[in-house]
Amino acid sequence: MAFKTLDDISDLTGKRALVRVDLNVPMDGGKVTDTTRIERVLPTIKELSDKGAKVILLAHFGRPKGEKVDSMSLAPVSQAVSNLLGKTVGFANDCIGTAAAGAVAVMQNGQVLLMENTRFHKGEEKNDPEFAKALAANGDIFVNDAFSAAHRAHGSTEGIARLLPAYAGRTMQAELEALGSALGEPERPVLAVVGGAKVSSKIDLLENLVSKVDMLVIGGGMANTFLAAKGTDVGKSLCERDLADTAKKIMAAADTANCEIVLPADAVVAKEFKAGADNDTVGLDAIPSDGMILDVGAASIDVVKAKIDAAKTLVWNGPLGAFEIAPFDIATVAAAKHAASNTKAGKLNSVAGGGDTVAALNHAGAAGDFSYVSTAGGAFLEWLEGKELPGVKALES
Repeated sequence: MAFKTLDDISDLTGKRALVRVDLNVPMDGGKVTDTTRIERVLPTIKELSDKGAKVILLAHFGRPKGEKVDSMSLAPVSQAVSNLLGKTVGFANDCIGTAAAGAVAVMQNGQVLLMENTRFHKGEEKNDPEFAKALAANGDIFVNDAFSAAHRAHGSTEGIARLLPAYAGRTMQAELEALGSALGEPERPVLAVVGGAKVSSKIDLLENLVSKVDMLVIGGGMANTFLAAKGTDVGKSLCERDLADTAKKIMAAADTANCEIVLPADAVVAKEFKAGADNDTVGLDAIPSDGMILDVGAASIDVVKAKIDAAKTLVWNGPLGAFEIAPFDIATVAAAKHAASNTKAGKLNSVAGGGDTVAALNHAGAAGDFSYVSTAGGAFLEWLEGKELPGVKALES
């Protein structure tokens, strides 16, 4: 897709730049406990500010459902942004109306202002045209740097982009370029690693991927459903037996599309799901009736590593086992480190995303060596599913 970036703006001096960012950060006692999302948007804020724009930040926080909820005010977040940015960030106690207009009117070139929670207005989530107009009244240009909110057609993500010259911020640009390189026009062969607990939450994802990739590794609890559909007795493992027909359809679609589906070759089983539980690695024909599959064994790890070695592009979403507790993190860690190593050596373009995925790659110490790790969650998943993202669509030029 073609979209405009900050490189397409010739002069920003004095321009009122309305910038949609994701500041929906974890808080405890009025303090931000994880600044990752703030750090991601700093390059865009700094660039606009350094080039003389009046930088006006739009963001949501929590789910106030169109009501003003004091505990969901963005006021405490402005201080965290200020600390990381290294300059004062003003705060307006509304995002539209006289309070917003007054705060913008006194801004000097290069100053940064954070508006109050856009979701304090019902018009935000309804994408109400009048609300979008009220937002746009305070800006000359619109910059969307919140890919994580791009799957929502809201006033501050989609509506406003129809009313002002719209551009992708640096984080949005990096995300779209990374995703384009992974599934848009990838270097082949393409390998997808998809894990997690349930097939039911990733049916659309799997159906889309089998038509796009050359190899698909299925891990985690999801793999049990596929194994059971093929006749394997998975004992007391997490398994959606009612989705056997769905699993068979996905495997048939993969066969038609010449996509190789890779399922576990062995299993690490235990009788209880707890850290340090007694466990055994067994073949798929030897899973005890009272055992649970909590990870894959050495044979499966070797197969996954071989597929990574054969690939030029990797898309990763979800862990291979119950990585949250040792020793059932071994396969996920080993595969992640191998992919990171190949990426670092210039052999692989690796793009990963999704909440569990980010946590798993961080746990493995591998996230920093992947080509791109998306923190977008739902938007990343919907993109993998092949769905159109309204906030991205609105940026198309």
